[in-house]
Amino acid sequence: MTTRVSFDEVKTLVGSELGTSDWIEVTQERIDTFADATGDHQWIHVDPERAKDGPFGGTIAHGYLTLSLVIPMWTELLEVDGVTTKVNYGLNKVRFPSPVRAGSRVRMSGTLAQVDEVAGGGLQLTVDVVVEIENGDKPACVAQPVFRFYA
Repeated sequence: MTTRVSFDEVKTLVGSELGTSDWIEVTQERIDTFADATGDHQWIHVDPERAKDGPFGGTIAHGYLTLSLVIPMWTELLEVDGVTTKVNYGLNKVRFPSPVRAGSRVRMSGTLAQVDEVAGGGLQLTVDVVVEIENGDKPACVAQPVFRFYA
């Protein structure tokens, strides 16, 4: 379920868990498309035959593919009414504790860690997120993305 607030109410959510996104399947096709977009065709990502004998027992998603999925999952967690522009401002930190095997499903939970006012009437949101792998022991990604919202 999406948390929904007005622009003026965002600060009241600091420290709040925003919920959990829906599951996203990380297919081999998605991995191959990402490899084509980035030019990263390392065999652990795109060669299922070779990868089955590799360190992960099959192909795995690029870490940055997993990180890129933060954006569609983030949009499921928080809706802010009155926002005209949303900007991905960057990351304070990111780690990939566990690889995402092709065919796995991931979802994300998030906690609003901090909200600061920025020039131009905007708000800077710092979010602690965890991308989990279905039936996994460790998260696929732990990150702290920073977004800017403008009314």
